[in-house]
Amino acid sequence: MINSEIINTTITETQIAERAFIGKVYRWMGLGLLITALTAYFVVNTESFVYALATNSFLFYGLLIAEFGIVIYLSARIQKMSAEAATAAFIIYSAINGATLSLILLMFTGASVASTFFTTALTFGVMSAYGYFTKRDLTTMGSYLFMGLIGLIIASVINIFWANSTMYWIISYVGVLLFVGLTAYDTQKIKKMSIMADGVQVRQKVAIIGALMLYLDFINLFLMLLRILGDRR
Repeated sequence: MINSEIINTTITETQIAERAFIGKVYRWMGLGLLITALTAYFVVNTESFVYALATNSFLFYGLLIAEFGIVIYLSARIQKMSAEAATAAFIIYSAINGATLSLILLMFTGASVASTFFTTALTFGVMSAYGYFTKRDLTTMGSYLFMGLIGLIIASVINIFWANSTMYWIISYVGVLLFVGLTAYDTQKIKKMSIMADGVQVRQKVAIIGALMLYLDFINLFLMLLRILGDRR
């Protein structure tokens, strides 16, 4: 009887810690999206910034390279970084991404951007909930999703030069399916990561990496849906 009570208490404490950690991940992800949205709004409404990004290819591609570099740096160095440095890198990345996304958002009407955002939020929420609550192990999906992501990136780069409309739509629909799957997979992965995170500093760093994973899933899903649902100006 006593052992059963101890086990139940331990399970409850583990569940509480897990939920607190997942909540922290979503809060950081939400903050990242808010920073991105505010930055994009500021850039879109500042003519000099829009002109600089639209006419200065070195600036625009420099920002893209900086984004890619921050993601690589965070992923590779997270264990050796301080929690404060990881948090700062994530915030900087969110702001830079807002600046580069501003040019894309200008191509579509405000109403379609808003409706696509809500569609993305609903889709993301459903798939993230599935990844969190499902008893099915999604680990085997990871390798297929990663291969699909590599293929999508290669196809996207090729189509920049090829400019084939059929390929454009194939990439868009495949991209939606891919990031829907990644949302569920990454959510379950983050849930498992919470068990291994021990200590305030470690938990903060793991929360930041988890937030970055879900942030990237959300943004890419939004962009793919925008290609399909968005009304161009």
